[in-house]
Amino acid sequence: MEHKISKQTFDEERALYNIKHTEVTNCTFAGPADGESALKETRDILVKDCGFSLRYPLWHARGFTLENVTMDDKTRAAIWYSYDGVIRHTAMDGIKCLRECENICIEDSTAHSPEFGWRTRKLDIRRSEMESEYFLFECRDVSIDRLNMKGKYSFQYVENMKITDSYLDTKDAFWHGKNITVKDSVLKGEYLAWFSENLTLINCRIIGTQPLCYCSNLKLINCTMEGTDLAFEYSDVEAEIQGNILSVKNPKSGMITADSIGEVIWDDPVMEVNGKVVIRE
Repeated sequence: MEHKISKQTFDEERALYNIKHTEVTNCTFAGPADGESALKETRDILVKDCGFSLRYPLWHARGFTLENVTMDDKTRAAIWYSYDGVIRHTAMDGIKCLRECENICIEDSTAHSPEFGWRTRKLDIRRSEMESEYFLFECRDVSIDRLNMKGKYSFQYVENMKITDSYLDTKDAFWHGKNITVKDSVLKGEYLAWFSENLTLINCRIIGTQPLCYCSNLKLINCTMEGTDLAFEYSDVEAEIQGNILSVKNPKSGMITADSIGEVIWDDPVMEVNGKVVIRE
């Protein structure tokens, strides 16, 4: 880096606006002036071992690395409209932390941020823990590995996503999602993936009521299901389930195979339903 800024405190508006090729280390962004947008419009910066407690610090940035950074709950809307970023060993605790960004890699980090990651493209998350009510809304081209997350309405309208080795505790996940593959993961929550298109689950454990309804081109390969009643209603599905399904209701088309099924319900369908249900010998 051509320039270095170290061991300073900044609280004024746009404190380091438009800095370029700069390493910012051991700095604090907080104080009585309560200024916003500390690192707006920056280019090629490294921010390391710093703490943030002011709003909108990193907007319209191009080429940035955050390493060992803390952003407390006062750091609202921390990273918006920014490109080509790496976030490592960082805690993101402000609401609406990441939005409308592109080409972002997050590693070994944590987030407690409602509405995290909205409309972000080319997002890579690895070895992280996150809690967010509306997680990754309308994101595209997402790769996730070893994520432990808790949410409510996660991954809605997401397109082109791969998830591996993760634990997802979230209701209403993947609604209206397209082109999603989840492998070797736990999916816990109610009403999983309604209205999804081209969703594939491989070696997954699925927990919760009324999963996988109104789906198009749904595939389950070597999965298990727990507490999954009224599953697959009006879905186009090919499913290979190991063990038991509590109940299956009105599958639209395809085939569902399991070791046992508590109940298969054909009840007053609103459309033609021709799905096949097979119990293994």
